[in-house]
This record gives sequence, C-alpha cells and structure tokens, in this order.
Amino acid sequence: MFLYNSATHKKAEFTTHTPGHVEMYTCGPTVYHFAHIGNLRSYLCEDVLERFLRWSGYSVRRVMNITDVGHLASDADEGEDKMLLGAKREHKGVLEIAQFYTDAFFEDCRKLNIKRPDVVQPATGCIDQYLKIITKLMDTGYAYFAGGNVYFDTSKLPRYYVFNAHEKEDLAVGVREGVEEDANKRSQNDFVLWFTKSKFEDQALKWDSPWGEGYPGWHIECTGISLKYNGEYLDLHCGGVDNAFPHHTNEIAQSESYLGHPWCPWWFHVAHLNTEQGKMSKSSGEFLTVSLLEEKGYDPLAYRFFCLQSHYRKALSFTWENLGNAQGAYRKLLKKISTLQEGGEVDSAVTAEFHEKFLRQVGNDLNTASGVTLLYDALRAKANDATKLAVLSDLDQVLGLALLDRSAALRETAQSQQHGAYTITGEGDDAVDALLLRRYEAKQAKDFQEADRIREELRSQGIEVTDVPGGAVWKRV
Repeated sequence: MFLYNSATHKKAEFTTHTPGHVEMYTCGPTVYHFAHIGNLRSYLCEDVLERFLRWSGYSVRRVMNITDVGHLASDADEGEDKMLLGAKREHKGVLEIAQFYTDAFFEDCRKLNIKRPDVVQPATGCIDQYLKIITKLMDTGYAYFAGGNVYFDTSKLPRYYVFNAHEKEDLAVGVREGVEEDANKRSQNDFVLWFTKSKFEDQALKWDSPWGEGYPGWHIECTGISLKYNGEYLDLHCGGVDNAFPHHTNEIAQSESYLGHPWCPWWFHVAHLNTEQGKMSKSSGEFLTVSLLEEKGYDPLAYRFFCLQSHYRKALSFTWENLGNAQGAYRKLLKKISTLQEGGEVDSAVTAEFHEKFLRQVGNDLNTASGVTLLYDALRAKANDATKLAVLSDLDQVLGLALLDRSAALRETAQSQQHGAYTITGEGDDAVDALLLRRYEAKQAKDFQEADRIREELRSQGIEVTDVPGGAVWKRV
C-alpha cells in the first residue's frame, strides 16, 4: 500500500515495525456532546483504512481513547474543560454525560458501519500511566513545574514543528486564534502535562499526584494510552487534520522525549467537511448529527457512500442536495444488486482480477472513489450473477456499505404484483408489469409469437426477464 504521510508530506510505500502487523492509534471523541458528521467523516475514513489493511493481509491492533477529562475549550491549554462545560449545560455529573455521549458516539458508528476499535480506553482510566510518563519527563529535564502546573519544555527539542513550518511569531498572543498568554510558561510553545487546582478551582475530576491534586492535560492522554496498548513503537497514528497542531505535535514531543527513540513514523490526517458557512463545528451553523440525517429521511449509509466518493485528504463540501444525490445513487446501486440471482459457479479468474484492481487502486493512498467505481465495473462485467456477487462481497469488506445485506433485504421486500396464480416481481414499474402480464396471457393462449415479441420489446428497453415457477422476475440491465 502507498500512503501519504503528513509528517513527510510525501506518499510512500507503507511499512511497519513488525512485518505484517500494524499498531494503529486513532484519536477518539471528547464526549461532552454528540459527534457531528464532520467528526464522523474522520472516523469513517479511518475505518476504511483499517479494513483495507486487514483485507490486504495485515493483522491490526487499533486503539482509541475516549477523552472524558482534560480537553480544554481551546486546544492551547486555555478555557474550561469541555467535559465540565457539558456537565454544566445539562446539569449532570461529568462521568454521567461522558457515558451518555460515549454510548451515543458508538451508536452513530454502528449506523455508519464503523467498526469498534480493538481497544477503547477512557482517559480517566489511565491516570497512573500519565503520572509515570510525566515523572520521567520531569527527571530528565523535559518538563518543569510552574504556577502549580507541570509543563513540557519545548526548548529542549531540536525540532518541535513536525507537520507545518510554523514561525515563532505565529504563536504570539493575539496573532494566532486560540492562543492566550499563560504567565507560567517559559515559552508560549510549551504545553501542560498536568493541571492542579491552581488552574480551575471547580474542576470536577481530580487525582493525587507528586505535584498536587489535579488532572492530566489533553495531550498526555493519547501518549499514555498508546504506549500502554500499542507499545513503544506505533506504526500509524490517525486523526482529523485539525489535530495535527498542536495535539499531534505535542504527542510526538512528549512521547519521543520519554522513550528516547522515534515513536510513530506514519501520520494519517483526514480533511474537513465543509458547509456553506465553512468548516463544520459544534458552535457554528446547523449542528449536523447522524440523528438529524435520519430525521430528514437520509440513510446513514448514504452518508458513508457520499464520503467514499471523495478523497480523504480533500475538503468535502456538504449540502443536502449533494447528500440527496448520493442517497439516490446508493439506492440505485442496491436495487441493481438486488436483481442478481444467487447460485451458480463463481469464476475465480474474474474475482481475482477485481481483487487485484481494488488492491492496486484503493491501495494508492486510500482512493475510495476508485473503489466505488469498481463496484459498477463489477456489475457490468461479462460474468454470471454468482461471480458478480462474490466480487461485490469481497470489495465491500473494505468499503463497508453493507451491499449484500441491504440488497438481500431489498429483494425480500421487492414489489410483487399478484395476478391470480402469476406473480410479477421487479422494481415496481406498472408499465413493465402490464407488458409481462400480457406476455403471460399470450403464453396461456399459446400465442408464443406474441409472447416472444413482448419479450423482445422489454429487452429493447433494457429489461431482462427471468421466468420462475408461478411468475417472472425482471430487472433493468
């Protein structure tokens, strides 16, 4: 597989520390509110990446954190804890809303057919791990205590900026949005590893530490959780493009300083989902959730189909019209598949050909749009229905569109017209059904010339008819 690496700004052949195995980490949600569909685009693309890696022969251990403490309103260590803000908004306890929104997040993932990671770890469950890391960083001079908090000292690093060539003045107070002066920091690049009660007196969740009662910073959580479950050598780290700085930058700084060796060579970042108002967020424009899509009559898997038609590194423009077009295309695809007949011998040469094409095309930096195109190519292939179904099943292991299950359900509920002992099953077109009924009546009258003429008329319209005991099944080809 060739994958673009955000750390090198280049596409290269993907390699791992242990041949054939991938240690994968994906930044999970901060569970203070519902995830919007822009957030979920990242998880959807990460899901496809994991599926492709497994499909192409790798074993994968994918780890995800659940942030239930320490993520402040500003990524630059300013503002209140988002979890506390959520608790105040709903007049509930922090852990209560954390559980509620964690459950809601995974329910959205289920609807979008996003697989649950192998390990899901709430941040509040690894406090001892963070204290161990911070203690070593303090002992080795990479961290310092000031104003009641523990900070990472970025001046100790030969290179701090990994993903972007930021300049010092970009972080000046009042120049970059979200950065406010913290007088405790030796440099405004420095970031908090551990907050104490000196930061916020009303912080709901606090633990004892060598530096006083407090709670972890957001960045240390991902480092601690990944080191605990993925080990010292992480192969692939994923997240939204807005996580690259400062969150992922800070993860690299503290992880490599703690370990004393390179930590994660591959970084996978998903671009924003944009609306007419700009980047989708919880604080601007309509709050678009999976539940809202459903309320408006859209299938969550149509949204998945919509996302797969674009490249993960390109910003995707969302409009209701675009989603509607995607839903229409997805439904037509399912309807087409539902007309394929099960049974028969599978042509292994054809399935191998499509497998290789998919491996090559989607393996070129997760080109899911090409993968979707191959679904249509499979339907047009000169092969029997059994072979087409086998190809679609194989490719959908990666795309995750539930093609065979959804089409089977559609087949079972296909509109059927009962005419005495004769049943017509198809796509609910009265004109086609009327012709088929006339053909049946002609056959009953032994007017086979008229029956053949009607069959040819249907074929000229792109209608394929299959006679079955007690009726006929038709489909458009």
